[in-house]
Amino acid sequence: MRSIFVIVLSAFCCLASAQVGKYRSDFSIGVNGGYIMSDVGFEPQVTQKMTSGFTGGLSFRYVCEKYFSTICSIMAEVNYAKIGWKEKIETKGGAPVINQQTGRPEEYSRDISYIQIPFFAHLAWGREEKGFNFFAQVGPQIGFYLSEKSHINFDPDQANLNDRANPTIRQYKMDVENKFDYGIAGGAGIEFSNPHIGHFLVEGRYYYGLGNIYGNSKRDYFGKSNFGNVVIKMTYLFDVIKTKNKIK
Repeated sequence: MRSIFVIVLSAFCCLASAQVGKYRSDFSIGVNGGYIMSDVGFEPQVTQKMTSGFTGGLSFRYVCEKYFSTICSIMAEVNYAKIGWKEKIETKGGAPVINQQTGRPEEYSRDISYIQIPFFAHLAWGREEKGFNFFAQVGPQIGFYLSEKSHINFDPDQANLNDRANPTIRQYKMDVENKFDYGIAGGAGIEFSNPHIGHFLVEGRYYYGLGNIYGNSKRDYFGKSNFGNVVIKMTYLFDVIKTKNKIK
């Protein structure tokens, strides 16, 4: 997976330096925000359902060329994101596990805050200045840990392990160990552009983490603990630098 990360990063750099189509020099900045669903790929497995959060921040785009019908850009963001995981604590029959001390179904989730910085090779097809286009983008993403908070309604030392289909609970007392996250993000969406008001983008995106939140050496408990994020967001961009129409 680290090799894939390097390959995608190399392709992104090649796109940034290449100039084989019709020249463009459009720079836009703006804001973005949206809904994010996340989980963590634990090994040993921790049964989960995706937890919801939010993401938002600043967006930057530089359109460098138009190659035939493809509009080629470089896009980056600096976002705050609340991600984490929510456990699905059930019996083998699918019923909620009742804690023997509280008499209530056991619940556990973890919220983790990050600053996420994705870099995309952004390709679009359709209207360039006025109207709609379809776009796809892919590239590396890095993240910097800010804080975390656990939500639990029982004493971890009194968890009902006898009835649980999945008895893994070591994570309850483990804070995030690796403060730097990295992986690959990609998605697709639709953009509407108007020369007077700017650009509006709606997209769906998936992030696959290549790093782990916990150590994964032979002496560590978890062999894998990487993020998976599904993001639905909107972005607004306005032009700061525009290529002259006679060049286009």
